[in-house]
This record gives sequence, C-alpha cells and structure tokens, in this order.
Amino acid sequence: MPLTLWRDISPIGQPLRRPSSKSPHVLIIGGGVTGLISAWVLLDRGYRVTIVSSAWVNDEQRLTSQIAGALWEFPPAVCGQHTDKISLAHSKHWSMTAYHIWDGIASIPTLSEASGVRMMPSDFFFPEPVESDKAQVNKMTEIMASGVRGFYRGADIIDERGIDPSYGAVDAYELLAPVIDTDKAMQWLMELVENKGASLVTETIHDDLVEIEDSLRARFEADVIVNCTGLQAQELAGDESVYPIRGGLIRVINDGSDFPKVDAALTITADAAHSANEIIFLVPRNDNILLIGGITEPHEWNLDLTLDSPIIRRMRERCEKFLPGLENARVDPDYPFAQGLRPFRGQNVRVERELRRTGSRIVHSYGHGGAGWSLSFGCAQDVAMLVDEALDGIPARPMSETVFERKAAGFQRTQVRH
Repeated sequence: MPLTLWRDISPIGQPLRRPSSKSPHVLIIGGGVTGLISAWVLLDRGYRVTIVSSAWVNDEQRLTSQIAGALWEFPPAVCGQHTDKISLAHSKHWSMTAYHIWDGIASIPTLSEASGVRMMPSDFFFPEPVESDKAQVNKMTEIMASGVRGFYRGADIIDERGIDPSYGAVDAYELLAPVIDTDKAMQWLMELVENKGASLVTETIHDDLVEIEDSLRARFEADVIVNCTGLQAQELAGDESVYPIRGGLIRVINDGSDFPKVDAALTITADAAHSANEIIFLVPRNDNILLIGGITEPHEWNLDLTLDSPIIRRMRERCEKFLPGLENARVDPDYPFAQGLRPFRGQNVRVERELRRTGSRIVHSYGHGGAGWSLSFGCAQDVAMLVDEALDGIPARPMSETVFERKAAGFQRTQVRH
C-alpha cells in the first residue's frame, strides 16, 4: 500500500504519532529535498529525527534541490539518464507515490500557496508518431494506466500550444503534473520538519560512513543513520560510480507582455528525441517566471556557465525555434540563470541498506539525478521501511532482491517502539 497523505503523513506542524524519550532516534545526513521528506515520513511515524547538513535552503548559494526544474515526471526523466532496469522498476513505483501526495497538497488552496506546489498541464512532444518507437509506446501505456489525472493524446496539442510546425513535432500527449516552486517548497519543508520536532545541525560530515558509523551514532545518540547526501555519497557511501550531470536553466518573465503567457509545461525528452542535445524543457515555475532548458553535461563539476556560454546560447535558440515568441523574452533581472549538478550514479537511484558491513544500521538514499522531487515520497517510504528493518535486526539485502516484493508488501504504518 503506497504512502498516503493524511493517513501516513500530514502537512500540519505536529507529528501524527508523537515520540517519547525512548523512541528510536534517526540521524539524517543531507538537507535537500530527499533528506527533508525522509525526515517528514519518519517524524510522522513517531521517530525522533536529527538532520545534519552543510547548508540549508537560502537565496545566496542555492541548494541543488532549489535549482532543480522540479516538474514531476514518470521515469525515465527528461534528461534521459535513468536506464538501470532495477532502478527504473523501483522509480516507477516511487514516482506515483510522490504524484498522489503532491496532488493532494496542491488540491488544498492554502497548502498549495504555502508549499509552492500546483498541478499544471504537462505536454510531451514527439518528432515521430509514438507508435514508431516501442519504448515510447510502452511508457505512454504505463502512464495511462498509472493513475495520473488529465491524460489526453492528440496532435492538436501542437497547435493549441503554439508550437512552430516546422520544428518537427508530429505527436503529443498531455497529463496533469505537479509543478513545484522549489525555493518556496524547500523553505516550507524545512519549517514543517522543524515544527514536527526535527533538530537541525549545520555540519559537514566527511569520510566513509562505514568507517565512522559507530562514532557518529555515539556522538548523536542515533539508532540509525540515513544518508541523503547526493554527490557527497561518493565519499560517504564509498561509491565511486557517483558523478554529476551539469544542468542550466534560463529564467524569463512569463507575464504575457513579451510573448503569450505559457501556462503548461512543454517538453521534448532526451529519449523521445534520441539525443541529450535536443531536449526542450519549458516549465512555468510560478505566475511570472518561465524556466527555459535544458542541458545534460556528464562529469562536469564546475559551475562556471553563463548566459553567454555556447551551450546555453544553443539551448535558448533551440527553445525559441520550438516556441515562437520566446525570442522576445526578458530574463528575470534578480535571478536570470540557474545552474547545478544533478547527483547521478552508475546504477541510478540507490535506496538500500549498507551491504559492506554486517549489522550496519546505515540506510542510503541517493543518486536521484534530476528526479529528486519526482521520486521524493516514494523513496522516503522505502527509507522508513529500511529503518524499521535495521532496528528489527533483519539482514540487509540489495535492491535487486526487493524490487518486486517491496511493491507487493507496500507501506504498513506500524507503531514505532516507545
């Protein structure tokens, strides 16, 4: 049974199940969306939670979670880098869990406004009929059966959205998807978990967690450690397969004065275009900002892109050809360009207990790439189950052994030990 809003978690500032002084204490490392939502789920299950992070949501040096495009997507994501079969099987389940919770939050006007979450038409365009690509047919069929709202398929979407017919899009479908104002949402999440009782500690953890698990647990009096560190998992999980994919987004004014206001997300994904260099990613972030993207640059660690960088200029030109009128767009004078490093790993997303040390009470959740918001609540549900298993002394198993049984078992809201 999937994690459900109001039954398993609540968006109000107190835990569904209040902990006692004897309730297990979970140390979460990482203050991004993965860490905060994992904390939310654990707090509502009655755990005591401390979150350690080197930085928190801010307007100076934004976290990766703030820079993200944050358009919910059914995997594989727009950037086209989620290919591991085991990870994909998990991710489809995780993404639908997140979909329904974001939809529930967006359905309440006061919550939608406070959290920056709203539902919006999300349109996917294709350079050839969907039927000509077996992978795209399978993906569309899964989406139709998944429980998303507002699915519609038709080439008339191309004209309706004002797409230039000469760009080459010949097919399209649409669904209602969560679109998240990440600055607002991250601030809301941090305040929510604090109000539910989480302790926040600003500190940078170094070294492989396997080597420092005992001392770290002793210092924080923690029963379990949850690693939600993104790229830092290369060090903390001893995972040399972790690497960045650099991305960049231009922010333009979307108030209808310079071009017709865009009120739907418009995308051509890498797997549809058969090229990571042909991505179209146009997402209304809020009432007056439109994000223009996107790019994927694997193994690029430096954040030295500008609006004049050749790859960014090509990205903008590509989107202007796709949607006439964008050539007149004005950049946001306060925050014109966002860039960040998507945290990927060789086998994609890892939500798994530590396997290198028998009896370890470390749970990992990292490698989400550009899909942290899309997978958030689904991954957090699995994190909570793995924390329960660690405390019960159940031996750790790899994701490959749990992919089908975890879907069948679902989420059982059990009483935490008091």
